[in-house]
Amino acid sequence: MPKLLFSKMRFYTIKDLMQNVKRPRRSDVILNRNRRKMDIQCHMVQKTNDETYPSNLSCQSDHKIYPTLEELLRNKKYLAAFRSFLQSEFSEENVDFWLSCEDFKSTASMDDLGWKAEGIYQKFIQPTACREINVDHHIREKIKKTLEQPSLSCFDEAQKHVYLLMERDSYPRFLHSDAYLSVKNKSRTLWYI
Repeated sequence: MPKLLFSKMRFYTIKDLMQNVKRPRRSDVILNRNRRKMDIQCHMVQKTNDETYPSNLSCQSDHKIYPTLEELLRNKKYLAAFRSFLQSEFSEENVDFWLSCEDFKSTASMDDLGWKAEGIYQKFIQPTACREINVDHHIREKIKKTLEQPSLSCFDEAQKHVYLLMERDSYPRFLHSDAYLSVKNKSRTLWYI
């Protein structure tokens, strides 16, 4: 049996039929392609939400899965894991400085402010400090000037700088570390016991 091939005559009739079909403009093709792409993305988000997360979560609420850095620093279990993680990266002085500043802010006696401020300065801020933190020269000089008359807010700028440094650098890596995952999994299993 011979193979069937398109004859020239059949090809021309198909070509004539195609001329009657309205061809889309270039912009219509691009818009349709983008629309299909958005539909696929929405469908994929819906599918992942149905399979792995409760139905009320969406892409916008993904940040609720992880605790914020502030919550992490207030929780003793997460703080211990975060500190051990920072020790493995040789940057635990950041969290220690932040905690020292929080303790300094809770000081009630004006007599204690002087020696606590001097201790924090010598331990973390002084250029030759054993646990020197990474702050700008301008911040360092401001703190040095305020040590003459220390106030509860004399370390605020440095504390904010260190907090932002941890939030941008160490904290995201910690969330993907084994230390965080082990604490997270331990806290989950305690709910079922």
